[in-house]
Amino acid sequence: MRLRFSGGAFELDPGESVLDGLARHGVRLPAACRAGACHGCLVRAVHGLPGPPSQAGLKNSWRADGYFLACLARPVTDLTIALAGDELPAGDEMLAEAAVASVRPLGTGVLKVAIRPQQPVAFRAGQHLALRRDGGVVRVYSIANTPAEAARDGIEFHVRVYQGGAMSSWLAAAAPGAQISIGQPNGDCCYLPGQPDGPLLLAGTGTGIAPLAAVLRDAIRHGHAGPAVLIHGAADPSGLYLGAGPPACCGPATPGSVRWRTCVRSGGEDIAEVVCRELTPLGDPAAVHAYLCGGRRAVSRMRRSLFLAGMTLRNICADEFRQASS
Repeated sequence: MRLRFSGGAFELDPGESVLDGLARHGVRLPAACRAGACHGCLVRAVHGLPGPPSQAGLKNSWRADGYFLACLARPVTDLTIALAGDELPAGDEMLAEAAVASVRPLGTGVLKVAIRPQQPVAFRAGQHLALRRDGGVVRVYSIANTPAEAARDGIEFHVRVYQGGAMSSWLAAAAPGAQISIGQPNGDCCYLPGQPDGPLLLAGTGTGIAPLAAVLRDAIRHGHAGPAVLIHGAADPSGLYLGAGPPACCGPATPGSVRWRTCVRSGGEDIAEVVCRELTPLGDPAAVHAYLCGGRRAVSRMRRSLFLAGMTLRNICADEFRQASS
């Protein structure tokens, strides 16, 4: 299969994605998740067909104009592509210009980063979006506040800093006003009003606790009064960057029916076992709505444990971190 891009012609191996094929030939597109979540590798088909799977989750207008995700594209015909960028239809831009509003230490190795877009960005508490800085570096982070809070303070992220990290180290050194671009919000690990008395179980590992605390605050804002438990899991005590007690991130008006607990792997606790133990006091498992966020393996194990404990899969919302951000 022949792929033409930026004046060059490249051979794709059978079943190889456009993103991997270009990388094999030394051509790298912006990409973070490599699974269709960040939209960083969005490109446009000039000639040829990239295949329906490559357009999963894109707007109808994007699909009609030939835009697709290079990480999901495994074409069966020769294909000529072009970068998206400024060619996106008016009003449908994937990236919006923004600026760093503030960067503050939040705990051991974690930053509280506020980004203020030039134009309002509509999102739901619990979603994630891509950040892109100069040089084409793209990383996906979960949003740590609610839309109302973001309108006041900027869109917030809890970012773990990695030594030499292409994005996290840049953010750690960024001054207020530093320019950055943000992508379209994605994800469905969000509170759905309609069952204000239903039990909620929210469990996150590492910085995965941040969007779940926002989901809980959003639920409370919508009048949710049912029992809820928020669980923060970490490999060791230093990973509990919000502290061991009920954090302020639950909100100043947290009802007494909301409980907070931690789970530390180095202390012999298993997050999959803990969520099942915390499920029992919430009542009928089939009536509980669960929200899970964190590393892929931890989320997968929690989901499986809750299902085996009697929860229905349709009541389990999950957001897996595709890879460690850097």
